[in-house]
Amino acid sequence: MMFKNKVQTLLDAALAEREHLFLIDLSINEANKISVVLDGDFGVNLQDCIDVSRAIENNLDREEQDFSLEVASAGVSSPLKLVRQFKKNIGRTLKVKTTSSEEVEAELTAADDEKITLEWQAREPKKIGKGKETVDKKLELSYENIKEAVVIISF
Repeated sequence: MMFKNKVQTLLDAALAEREHLFLIDLSINEANKISVVLDGDFGVNLQDCIDVSRAIENNLDREEQDFSLEVASAGVSSPLKLVRQFKKNIGRTLKVKTTSSEEVEAELTAADDEKITLEWQAREPKKIGKGKETVDKKLELSYENIKEAVVIISF
């Protein structure tokens, strides 16, 4: 447990110096393999990963505790986990699975500390007459009702 606390302290210090970066996940397995996953308000570049890796590695003693270290950015297809990630992806298309097993693919138009707002257009039967019409849809979802949200990349 002491080793994990030391790694966490070093990581916190490294991220405090780089306010645009934030931690998504830190894990240390039984073989002392340290895995750090980062994201950033403007993305994460290779130099960010190198800097954080050095900040941790240079302050740990391999003679005291052998370890391996991997610092990576959250992948493009990684689910969004933090409010900060939702806020940075406003204007992008998300595929959201709700806790009620509903699936919505829509543009993220707003995100605050309690909820997100999704907007999209759908074709629905006309209220009067035959045929379909395009309808603007809007859905507000609280974070606890989101099972998974992934950014859809379009080319």
